[in-house]
Amino acid sequence: MKSSIHRTRLKNAIVFFAEHTEACGKIKLFKLLYMFDFEHFRQTGKSATGLHYEAWKLGPVPVELNKQWHELKSGRSDSIEIVPEKQVDHTRETVKLRPGVSFDDGDFTPRQIRILQSLCDKYLDVRSQKIIDVTHEQNGAWDKIWAGGKGNFSTIPYELAIPDDAPNRDLILESSLEFRHISPPLEEGAY
Repeated sequence: MKSSIHRTRLKNAIVFFAEHTEACGKIKLFKLLYMFDFEHFRQTGKSATGLHYEAWKLGPVPVELNKQWHELKSGRSDSIEIVPEKQVDHTRETVKLRPGVSFDDGDFTPRQIRILQSLCDKYLDVRSQKIIDVTHEQNGAWDKIWAGGKGNFSTIPYELAIPDDAPNRDLILESSLEFRHISPPLEEGAY
């Protein structure tokens, strides 16, 4: 059941970002999902989408979604399509909604919706490079794992979302352990 909720949430988070930001390509989407999940974990001790992220050279990558990207590009999604858009120096894989598709907030908490909206407000018209700079912040979660390339393709633990000096760090980490025992990992192929 939890995997089903995670899949539905992931699909609708993608829809939300595509609907509420400009130039929502693959890179921007991946960074927004990372910020959504890590901010939610920082506040609650659990991921909102169930995705796992690895430290790659260009930043945090949601591994399961990245594996499914080719299928999305091939038109195998009922909610989004990936449209190549030529830019000055590259082709952006823009995420577009299929006709009649809109965000469904049914599996989201008010907190999750606030985080989604806050990210869209902050990054509405921001292009990928500026978001890359944010996710590559020195001493941030990605940077700690990337470690100048030594951590390439290593998992970025959600626990790094919580600063060491956060007053409620121990309580949130304890809570995250409880969630881990009752929430199975996200299964592939549901976007």
